Amino acid sequence: MSYELGVDLGTTYTAAAIQRGGRTSVIELGNRAASIPSVIFLREDETILTGEAANRRGVTEPGRIAREFKRRVGDPTPILVGGTPWSAESLSAKLLRWVIDHVAEREGGPPSRIAVTHPANWGPYKQDLLAQAIRMADLDNVVTLTEPEAAAIHYASQERIDTGSVVGVFDLGGGTFDAAMLRKTADGFEILGSPEGIERLGGIDFDEAVFSHVVNALGGAISELDPADPAVTAAVARLRADCIDAKEALSGDTEVTIPVVLPQLQTEVRLTRGEFEGMIRPSLQDSLAAMRRAIRGAGVEPEDVSVILLVGGSSRIPLVGQLVAGELGRPVAVDAHPKHSIALGAARFAAQSAQSATPASPAPVPAAPSEPVASATPLDEAPAEPEAAPSSAPAAAAAGVAAGAAAAAASDSTPPSTPPPPPTTPPPPVEPMELAADDGGGPDRGLLIGAAVAVVAVIVIAAVALSGGGDDPETAEPGAGATTSAAPETTAASETTAVPETTAAPETTAAPETTTTTIPATTTTEFVCAGICAVVDEVVPDGDEVVITWTPINYPPGSPDVNADFHAHFYWDIYEANQVGGNWEALGATEVGAWQLTDARPFPTRDSTVSLANRPEGAEQLCVTPADREHRVVDPNNFDCFDVLDVVG
Repeated sequence: MSYELGVDLGTTYTAAAIQRGGRTSVIELGNRAASIPSVIFLREDETILTGEAANRRGVTEPGRIAREFKRRVGDPTPILVGGTPWSAESLSAKLLRWVIDHVAEREGGPPSRIAVTHPANWGPYKQDLLAQAIRMADLDNVVTLTEPEAAAIHYASQERIDTGSVVGVFDLGGGTFDAAMLRKTADGFEILGSPEGIERLGGIDFDEAVFSHVVNALGGAISELDPADPAVTAAVARLRADCIDAKEALSGDTEVTIPVVLPQLQTEVRLTRGEFEGMIRPSLQDSLAAMRRAIRGAGVEPEDVSVILLVGGSSRIPLVGQLVAGELGRPVAVDAHPKHSIALGAARFAAQSAQSATPASPAPVPAAPSEPVASATPLDEAPAEPEAAPSSAPAAAAAGVAAGAAAAAASDSTPPSTPPPPPTTPPPPVEPMELAADDGGGPDRGLLIGAAVAVVAVIVIAAVALSGGGDDPETAEPGAGATTSAAPETTAASETTAVPETTAAPETTAAPETTTTTIPATTTTEFVCAGICAVVDEVVPDGDEVVITWTPINYPPGSPDVNADFHAHFYWDIYEANQVGGNWEALGATEVGAWQLTDARPFPTRDSTVSLANRPEGAEQLCVTPADREHRVVDPNNFDCFDVLDVVG
């Protein structure tokens, strides 16, 4: 009997489910679990290992392993695996092909129809890259749909949902966050408005927070180890795995101990649920803000939402359900197996598609290219013609701070109509993937209007001349300089797709790592930057939030990991800059202060949305200071503030 297959290619885990004879079930991809880690180990003969087998081999040969590459879809910078550069979509193709072959072997033949899911905030460009991955995997009869749609389809198969009811999906997975509102129709679900998302927020970021807690508790013990020693590499990998286990255990326990077994050091570190919740609460507040934006964008009120589905493995964290239910005031539903609900819904959708006389047609692409395509898209139809070509990765890497604008052309808000031109400068060196990378994260933003980009490029080139700053195209974000927060929503962005000539790479980037730069700011009389700084360019109110456009200054030139290494902490002026990072004691603070993270990938220039709902009594100014990947404030003397009351009244 024929069957249909649904595949959820997640950032950290991949799951699959089939529907046969009206019954849907999860397929076991691993030997010990149904889902497998989204990890590929590339052997010398270019055959691959996946899942746990890949993780085991990666401990001794870290240069041949690739993980978390879903976060890199759309990034023109290649991923070096086994000494060979790979794109994120080509690695996705290999993983997808392995899943299909594995299922076909188990089920005695290939599926009649396949549904592959993707984040709701992926625009036409990234969806086209997914289509390319599916073609590289040599697959036919494939349809795609958004992850929230798949989750809603699965929920509707378990619970009765009346036609016309509005369902919210809060999808917090291993690496990405999606928020979407869907209305039940006679035929399925339709997405209302524009889904919101944070592409670099999920369980792996929480894992890194736990690992950082252990590292700080051990003092400098780990930094003194020899990373070239295989015993050290294996011990640190084991410690990271124990941190993940501890994080998951805190969903049921209130306290855990994390064993530390390192060369010449054997101890354990205590972690309470309260401490863990304090680490992740700022990021969860950002996800709630995205959920509220999704509700507003759908044109509905919170009371119109029947239920909010908590999807993704990280939704099992007790604090997630508490915050969603408490702040949105709506009932929440958590699937018994949140890691599998998307795959199960995709399998049902594949069966519905196979039964239809014609494949489901894609919804019209919204006028603003920054808005994601909301409906399922059959891949046996010709994809919509993209609108603009991304600039080449080498040019983006050499352009210093101006690479933010070049990388924006490669984002899914401006899909290319032709392949990028061949590079005219040698590509930057690509570092091998680390054993457990921490790329940071943040949602893709739409292109700014052409006039703003041109003005900003001039400002940024001036900054490059002063600082010699280099930018990492791996995580570079669109836009630079003073902009308006409304740009991502306006359809005028679709009229400007070419990268201005001012983003051409400077011939040299050599400069001292620390430069003193004076920047006239709109919110302060003068801002002096001596080192790595974040300067506020413009602040625009948006309900109970403000959208802050800001620029990084003087971050180290030529570093391929600069965007992963630095982000911004926003905090109220009742605190000092030395209080709002993980190194507050080392900076001489007597107590830790609170800060907000708008996302974890803010460089080079960001439009950051910060909630005003939790403004403490007496606070008048909101400040920003850079922090490193361990959430340590870089320099408490380098910060910028603006008067909130002047902005919101």
